[in-house]
Parts: sequence; structure tokens; C-alpha cells
Amino acid sequence: MARVKLGKPERSLLLTGLRGVGKTVLLNKIGSISAENGYAQIFVEAIESRPFIEILVPEIRSLLISLSLKDGVKDSVKKAMAVFKNFVGALKLKVGEIEFGVDIPPAGGADSGDIELDLPALFVEVAKAAKNKDSAIILLIDEIQYLSKKDLSALILSMHKVQQQQLPFYLVGAGLPSLPGLAGEAKSYAERLFLYPEVGPLSQAETERGLQNPVQALGVSFTTEALDKIFEKTLGYPYFVQEWGSLSWLIATQTPITGQIVDSVNAIAMRILDESFFRVRFDRLTNKEKIYLRAMAQLGSQPQRTGDIARIMGQTLQQLGPTRAKILKKGMIYAPSHGLQAFTVPLFDEFIIRAVPNLDIDLKAEPLAKPSQETGGKLAF
Repeated sequence: MARVKLGKPERSLLLTGLRGVGKTVLLNKIGSISAENGYAQIFVEAIESRPFIEILVPEIRSLLISLSLKDGVKDSVKKAMAVFKNFVGALKLKVGEIEFGVDIPPAGGADSGDIELDLPALFVEVAKAAKNKDSAIILLIDEIQYLSKKDLSALILSMHKVQQQQLPFYLVGAGLPSLPGLAGEAKSYAERLFLYPEVGPLSQAETERGLQNPVQALGVSFTTEALDKIFEKTLGYPYFVQEWGSLSWLIATQTPITGQIVDSVNAIAMRILDESFFRVRFDRLTNKEKIYLRAMAQLGSQPQRTGDIARIMGQTLQQLGPTRAKILKKGMIYAPSHGLQAFTVPLFDEFIIRAVPNLDIDLKAEPLAKPSQETGGKLAF
């Protein structure tokens, strides 16, 4: 980030990982670091059913206003404001009032109506305005896999332009493991523009620190047995570790927190995760999509071949193609390689088996039964 602010070349970051591993937490932390180092910040979350530009434009407007308030309105800021107005007008966006309260001379650029031409032009002018204010911009985008191919292409083009001109504009995005592939499909040179650090589960040592450090600060500790049991149940996935740690803390009446305490929270943790973390995603699926995932789960937790899923369901690859495409779009699975798919939610295969005991389901019946409270599998809560 310091290199970018100094006009030195540096690749932006696209964090990838499954659900619940802490990508959003990392985005927020990076945002805090950027603010401490003089970066102006734009933070947006991509939404599956909404055009990305509709989400981004109000934030750019706010950024330009903040730049205009810093040491007066310079010509570079006025030009960026004019280009922004062109951009909004050309794409026929409705973002409420876009008046800035200053005299803005007309300027060309970002007025073609083609986002792949106009967004790069806008980013360049906004970055120039920040540079002339001795500032820099960081764009933080969560759930970036929900961008359409055209929007993602426009974003990549925009970052390419600002990097070519060594302007102080930096992108940190977070998305599912499919993100590198999506970026490559949108623009073949995306691999050269970004780093793709993978955010995964914690190691056992990291899990122990995440549990032990907070409680030791308050004069409490976990026994070694308790730590081992929590790691065994959660496999180091941060969201699950947090749930077990919180419940163990609430139930324990004395220190140290023992393995027996951990055993006593397993059923509660199972119910909480099934009713919130898992079910909120499960309920977005149609029955046919649920059956597809049930067949996939029956094969195991590893990436599975589409042909094997089709065999279990008694259908052809062609028949299952539309269903698979819809599940991919919803972000429930991703394709680690051609012909394979894997769950984007950790341990979702075990939840699906609990939620859908067998494949003999009436496709017209809604909804499917809630998961049973039976224990078993890796998450034997």
C-alpha cells in the first residue's frame, strides 16, 4: 500500500476462500490499516441481483465530496466531478442528487455509455484527483464473485489503466475460490494484475491461540483436552471455532474450561449452525438444487465429477446442466477444475445429508424437512 501511494507498481489483492473463513474480517482490517496510512476508502459489497455500478456510484460520489473538502476544490477534483457526472448520465443511472455544490466546468470522458470504456476513464480521473490532494484510494469489494462478467471485465480494465499510469488507486477484493477463474475468463491478463492469497482454515496451533488468548486475558484458560476437542469438531474453520469458544465460555462456571464443557455444547452448536449458518444458504435452493447437492454430498466432501452426480440422480449431464449452472451462480459450489465441483461452505456436505436423509424426494414438495438432531460425521456435535 505504501508503494502504491508513492506511485510504484504493485499488484492488487483478491482474497479467496470458502464461506466463514474470515475474508470480510480481513477486508475490514485492511480498511483500517489503509485509513491509518492516509488512504481514502470505498467499501462495497457486491450483490447477486443488483448491477455493481449502482452500488459503486454513490460511494464514488461520497469520495469526491470528501476530496473536495480537503484543502479546497482543485482543478483535478473538479474534472473528476465532471467526468463522474458524464459517467452517471451516459449509463442512465439514478443515484439521487449528484450536485456537488461547486462550479464544475464541463469535461469530456466516461460518456460513451459503455462501462468497459467509461469506468477506466472515471477511475483514472478520480485517482488523479486523489494524487493531487496527496492522498490515495483503496477500493474494498466483498463478495466480488457476484459481479457480472461485463462488470468484472470493466473493473479489471480500470485497475489496469490506473496501474499503467502508476496512480495511487488500490483494490482489495474478497470472494469464493472461483474468483481467479472468473477474473481470467473476464480478462486473460488478470493473472498479472492481481495476487490471489487463499484464506483457509486455521492450523491447530492457530486455533488454540484464537481460543486461549482472549480468555487468558481475563484469567481463564482452556485445558489441552478442550482445545483438542474443539479443533476436532471445527477443523479450524474460524466461524465454527468462534461458535464453540463462545458457547464454552457461556456455559463454563469455573476455570479451566474442560473437555467435558466442550462435550456439553456440541448439540447446541449443531443446532445454532444448522438453523443459521447452514440453513440460510440451504433455503435459497430449489428442491431440484437440493437433490443435486444431496447427491454430491453422498459422494463425499472432496470435489466431485458432474458425471458421478448425474449417475446417482439417474439423469444425463445435459439434463443437469441448467441446475448446476444455477447452483454455481448462487455461490453454493465452485469449479476447482473442469468437470469438478466442490462446496463453498465448509462441511456443508454433512449438513445436506442431515437435512435430506435420502434422494427419494417429491420434487413438488416444499419445503424439505429440517435437519435431524442426530449426531455423526466429522461434526459430531
